[in-house]
Amino acid sequence: MGRVGAAGTRKRRIGGYGELMTVTPDTVTPDIDLTARLPNHHALRNRLLAADSRLFEAVAARHWPGCDPLLPRLSRSANHGLLWFATAAAVAASRTPHARRAAASGLASLTLASATINTVGKRSVRRPRPPLTPVPLTRRLKRQPITTSFPSGHSASAAAFATGVALESRGWGAAVVPLASAVALSRVYTGAHFPSDVLAGAALGTAAAYAVRGLLTRHRP
Repeated sequence: MGRVGAAGTRKRRIGGYGELMTVTPDTVTPDIDLTARLPNHHALRNRLLAADSRLFEAVAARHWPGCDPLLPRLSRSANHGLLWFATAAAVAASRTPHARRAAASGLASLTLASATINTVGKRSVRRPRPPLTPVPLTRRLKRQPITTSFPSGHSASAAAFATGVALESRGWGAAVVPLASAVALSRVYTGAHFPSDVLAGAALGTAAAYAVRGLLTRHRP
């Protein structure tokens, strides 16, 4: 039997593979549930998720001097891509053709990655945010995200922007990549994401940047 929720929504487990079917009067949408423990023939998947949780807890338990006041602020600054819009403006302000192309490529890559995350990624995989119990209060974000945890949108945007910039300018890429890496790390450090959420988001963002690069190269004279 399915589970009936608000407004006639019904969820049914399909075929024992950890998938949920969300049924509303108008739509039928499949979701992958990363929280459900599956039968023994999915032991590898269960072990990977368990290792992911242990790594999250290890990061939460470790004290990194200087990071407590820095990484939460950096993570918040990347909300809605604001950090990357400001960075693109700074890069473009150098007024060189390479810099302007790098800034444009970074923003185009970020746009594609964000659109993909919000229309496909977040709606395809069901995973609650990590438990905040092991995360020190000083690290936690003031406003906790409410969307599904997988994949990390912040990490996708960071990787997309940094890769897009680096593909056009190695010099600017070398300056931006450490910042993007710090944003990705901050998502685990603050308890917003599991490590695998961040890795998946970064992979998607990098792929988006290469897709944009291919389109730009094809249309250049």
